[in-house]
Amino acid sequence: MTELLTALDTAPHQTADQTLADSWLLGFDTETTGIAPGRDAICSATLVLRDPARGYEADVVGEWLINPHQPIAPAASRVNGFTDAFLQEHGGEPTELLEQIANVIATAQNHGIPLLAYNAPFDVHMLEGDLARWGLTPLNDRLHGELTVVDPLVIDREISHRKGRRTLTDTTFYYGVEPHGDFHDATADTIAAVDLIAPITRLYPQTGRITLGELMDWQRDAYRRWQDSFNQWLTSKGRAPSTDSWFA
Repeated sequence: MTELLTALDTAPHQTADQTLADSWLLGFDTETTGIAPGRDAICSATLVLRDPARGYEADVVGEWLINPHQPIAPAASRVNGFTDAFLQEHGGEPTELLEQIANVIATAQNHGIPLLAYNAPFDVHMLEGDLARWGLTPLNDRLHGELTVVDPLVIDREISHRKGRRTLTDTTFYYGVEPHGDFHDATADTIAAVDLIAPITRLYPQTGRITLGELMDWQRDAYRRWQDSFNQWLTSKGRAPSTDSWFA
């Protein structure tokens, strides 16, 4: 955490007119005991600070392994490889480590550096749920303004109308991003998600020109358009429509 905070001290204070293509980013990914924020918990997390002018080789990485003090679901264990015994033996205490994670995110946000996560509501809501569980200060209460998030999944759905799955693995393959490590490892997934921004903004220059001040509303509108289309498909199959929102 110290290295990340030191790097953030020397990072620029970005303003609302900073464009996405040239923005510093703080990547974020979690591995969890399950998929329900507020009920399940984070057991591993990574933050990656990316200077767009220097790229991957200059990334500053923070990694956390957390004892969630609750069982990991078998399905989650099969995906991320963690077991209850391993987390109990090697994981740190959540009150200390979650505070560190939230502190780094808030420091970046207050420098105008967005938080980037693939399917961002999941990771952010997991963090919010854990902060509440352990009586820690909510993320929004640590910020000078609105949380600013970059979600490559939302951006990709808006600009690339290809067919097929859009998991992180599928999307990085589509954009020619080579992973640094194995997927479903928080660090490898975080770096892969951050790596997507360069090819996306190069192939679709209109996305690179989005400013940080425009970014949240642009993604909300993009999510609503995707959801409307998805709900039409669900309804055609006799299924209930999605009512989820994207950082409303």
